[in-house]
Amino acid sequence: MKDKKIGLWEAVSIAVGTMIGAGIFSILGVGAQICENNLPIAFLIAALVSLSVAYSYAKLGSVYVSNAGPIEFIIRGIGDNPFTGTLSILMWFSYVVSISLFAKAFGGYFLALIHQPIHPLSLAVVEIFVVSFFMVLNFFGSKAVGKAEFWIVLIKLSVLLSFVVLGIWSIKPEFLKPLLDKGHIVSTFYAASVLFLTYMGFGLITNASENIENPRETVPKAIYISILIVAFVYISVAIVAVGNLGVDGLVKAKEYALAEAAKPFLGQIGFTLVAIGALFSTSSAINATLYGGANVAYVLAKKGHLPETFERKIWFKEPEGLYITAFLSIVFALFFDLNGISTLISFVFLIIYLFVIASHYRLVGKVEGNRVIILFNFVIIFSVFITLVIYQWKTQKDSFFTSFGVLILSFVFEVLYRSITSRKIEKREIHSKKSIYKKIFGFIKV
Repeated sequence: MKDKKIGLWEAVSIAVGTMIGAGIFSILGVGAQICENNLPIAFLIAALVSLSVAYSYAKLGSVYVSNAGPIEFIIRGIGDNPFTGTLSILMWFSYVVSISLFAKAFGGYFLALIHQPIHPLSLAVVEIFVVSFFMVLNFFGSKAVGKAEFWIVLIKLSVLLSFVVLGIWSIKPEFLKPLLDKGHIVSTFYAASVLFLTYMGFGLITNASENIENPRETVPKAIYISILIVAFVYISVAIVAVGNLGVDGLVKAKEYALAEAAKPFLGQIGFTLVAIGALFSTSSAINATLYGGANVAYVLAKKGHLPETFERKIWFKEPEGLYITAFLSIVFALFFDLNGISTLISFVFLIIYLFVIASHYRLVGKVEGNRVIILFNFVIIFSVFITLVIYQWKTQKDSFFTSFGVLILSFVFEVLYRSITSRKIEKREIHSKKSIYKKIFGFIKV
């Protein structure tokens, strides 16, 4: 009996369930701190930027099917070389830093929920505990956690939609007045380059394209629809949050901004409900990223290929990857704030996206696409990348040096590792008849 094919809205649910994750809970206050009243505009700009990347993902993903994600597109576009290997290391690193972001967000909401002041020491204790907990859980394996993620996704979506529906009636228009002077316009683009990371996740649709009905048409539609849905939710949440609490309130409660924004119209009950929703979302994100994304990326970087059988609980029999990932995640959580971590993630993903778009340009003869549009999208993403680097230099010099330091070290390590082990990044061909839909929802939902 053949597996049932994934329809359009099932494919959309894969991406929406991933994108509307811990990001919106963790960096809402960061965005407000950067661009103030223009936060909804920054989310809109970030959505438009995401669509420029989505164009290449849509075209490439409807032809090439692989759990290696963007690395598959890149190796087909530019071949196997030290740059491809470096990008595979950076992809794993992006998951490491993402876990630290989710751990820091979990700590902020948890301490606020139990009415404890957020001090570096108390925050560090919670961050270490939550990452260690999921590391141990991952070591022993827990299918129950995987099965529970459907309900976790449902809870966080319900929390966000309730927040918007109940809060829209009490917003104060003066809090939402756009700031259009030169300084605030520049800061809005800075914020968009950081908030861009909250739209990452639409690429999972391409991983399931083998089991999607009519992928050449369905994959692009699902990607674009999912981004539009997520943009609507993010912009609505930003409007309600800024409109009810104001920028000063959001910045003051940066570590738990969304929960604090629920207070003006729902009181302490609203604060508690949103904080609980944030804990569900961030813990789900740590679990899924550690079990899924980091697992895949680490083994790809180490061996250059992925095994046929995907089992989230065994880390592909590479347990050292679990320990290294968890340890580095704790380190970044302890030594960087939310703003610094957010810019690090965006920095890495923007580099990967630039190579994906460049690969699409080289593969136009094999896949659909317009070279003029591809070049235009490349210029957009490169401009966002430069904007982010300038922002890091001006406000987050530790993140600036760390970002380029990781980039250089990854390349040097790749050259040495490749020369010692003769490891090559291989193209991934999927022959399994098992449903990829089940694989994705089995270990990568955020």
